[in-house]
Amino acid sequence: MWISIQWHMQTIQNIQNTIKENLAVMVYFSAPTCNVCHALKPKLLDALESNFSDFKVESVDISVEEDIAPHFGIFAIPTVLIFLDGKEFLRKSRHMSVDEVIREIKRPYEIMTS
Repeated sequence: MWISIQWHMQTIQNIQNTIKENLAVMVYFSAPTCNVCHALKPKLLDALESNFSDFKVESVDISVEEDIAPHFGIFAIPTVLIFLDGKEFLRKSRHMSVDEVIREIKRPYEIMTS
C-alpha cells in the first residue's frame, strides 16, 4: 500500500493539478496552533494506508497558505476534503472520526478501483 504526501509549498494550482491527475486525493487543512489537527492527521494517514492501495495526500497549513482555504470554502480546522476521480466526494470538519471517514470512502473507492 502506498500513500503519497505532498510536503512542498502549496498553491491552489498544484492542489488542483493533484486532484485532476490522481484517482483519490485527500486535502487536509490544519494550522500549527490546532491540537486536534496534530492528533487527527497521523491517525487518518495510517487509516488511509491500511485501507486503500493508492491515495495522494495534500497537507495545507492555513497559517502559511492563507489563500487556499477560502478558495476551497474552508472555514474551520481541521477539515478533510476527499476527491474521487476529480470530484469532491466528502467534506468533514472539526468533529469527525477516522472510522467514519474511512467507512464513507471505502465503497465508492472499491467500485472505482475494481
